[in-house]
This record gives sequence, structure tokens and C-alpha cells, in this order.
Amino acid sequence: MIPTINEKDILFADAAIVVINKAADLLSVPGLGEEKQDCVWRRVQQRFATAKTVHRLDYATSGVMVLALTAESHRHISIQFQERQTDKVYQAVVAGKPDAESGLVDQPLRCDWDNRPLQIIDHQQGKSAQTHWQVIEALDNASRLELKPITGRSHQLRVHMQHLGHPILGDRFYASSEQVARSPRLLLHAQSLSFNHPVSGERLSFTTATPF
Repeated sequence: MIPTINEKDILFADAAIVVINKAADLLSVPGLGEEKQDCVWRRVQQRFATAKTVHRLDYATSGVMVLALTAESHRHISIQFQERQTDKVYQAVVAGKPDAESGLVDQPLRCDWDNRPLQIIDHQQGKSAQTHWQVIEALDNASRLELKPITGRSHQLRVHMQHLGHPILGDRFYASSEQVARSPRLLLHAQSLSFNHPVSGERLSFTTATPF
């Protein structure tokens, strides 16, 4: 039986939207097979029957997600994501220490069809992808970064950090076995999300504490 979304994970709800704090190692939408039906969407639907997904976070990523409760709000917020009118801020703990304090990764991405769901950098067939990054804390043989994706490609932050030479700790897809062993979970958290309310037009911003 699929559980209902935990009350403490509901950050905001009204007649148009619900904003939640997604747990790590939870699907955003159902996968293939009975064992992959438990997900954010189905959990939220137990409480808000009309909930529709607008965007996704990776299974291993935690943090802020918004779901629409009406067809009109779904259309309105989807357009904001498509036209890059939302603002997203992530925190990550990566291996090692970057040479600079901040920078931009501008590397196009596409699906690695032979190794799905992995993504790869491809300058011929990849879609444009950019990520701003900034070091916010030096750790023991690691660094805490603030990541601001301009685009929203699948696995974008994870592949871009690998390309930078500093994979995210706990990343079972893109880090070395030693880097995976350093954390029981992927150290990537969608810390904040800002967008315009689909009815009032008010700019909303939601933030959750990074749990690592």
C-alpha cells in the first residue's frame, strides 16, 4: 500500500498547488513494475487527489518539489519551467576541492542509450546545458557547493560535477567506488525553488534545510 505524504513534508498547499520536501531515494513519478509505484506523485495524491507532476527530481535527490492541483495551474507552472522563469538552488558535497571558487559548466547532454538512464556529454547531439557553481565550504577532502542550474536536463548537476572533476559523493552513477562509499546517499539536495503563483502571480520561494 502506498503511504500518504508525511504532513511535515508539506511546505505549502492551497487550491492550486502543493509544495513538498521530497525524501532521498524516492521516485518522483511511477516507474515500470509493481515495485516502482511508490512515488511522490502517488503519495501526494493520497491527500490531494487532483495532484499532477510539473517537474521531477532524481530518485536519489532530496528537496523542494511543486505539484499542480488543477489543469490551469499545471499549464501555468509548466510554462514557467519551460521558459526558465523558475529559480532553483541546490547544495551538493563533492569530492576534492575545485581550483576556483566559482564557475560555469557549459556542456551539452544527451541520454547514453546503451547505459540508460545514464547521461553523457555530447557536443554533436547533446542538448544545451549550463550550471553555475560556487564553493561555500571546504570540508575534509571534499567541498560543499551551491549549484544553480540554468537548464534542467536529466542528471545535469551530477554529470556536470563529474566533468568538473569533482563528482558528488554517494553518486552511484557517476562517482568512483571510493567516492560512493563515502556517503550512504547522494549528497545532492534541491534547497530552494522560486516561481510565480499560477493564480495570484505572486513570486513564491520555498527553502528547506540541507540534511547533510
